[in-house]
Amino acid sequence: QVQLVESGGGLVQPGGSLTLSCAPSRWTLEYYQIGWFRQVPGKEREGVSCISSTDGNTRYADSVKGRFTISRDNAKNTATLQMNDLAPEDTAVYYCAADLWGDCSKWQQEPEYEAWGQGTQVTVSS
Repeated sequence: QVQLVESGGGLVQPGGSLTLSCAPSRWTLEYYQIGWFRQVPGKEREGVSCISSTDGNTRYADSVKGRFTISRDNAKNTATLQMNDLAPEDTAVYYCAADLWGDCSKWQQEPEYEAWGQGTQVTVSS
């Protein structure tokens, strides 16, 4: 089964930063679009960011533009979400997902993704 593993979540004060990482358990990330999503209890999961499989094209939700940066390092088989200037409303469980040969044109459509991680909790609180 295709699986992803997220890491890097935790508790941070408002205005702080966290870096989330996403890596596959037993396969290569190189040909996959990577999407980051987040979910708050009682609400639908929402797309946060995406990086395409080939040309490095990126997308961001309006709520995180200018604060979050998505990247990938195929040599390290890892995708990263750098989150700066965090606010309490960023508190959520964050998930990464992979879509083979995706170009981020449908990045917020969850059925497009073949693999998901188990999620990592991010809590922004003073």
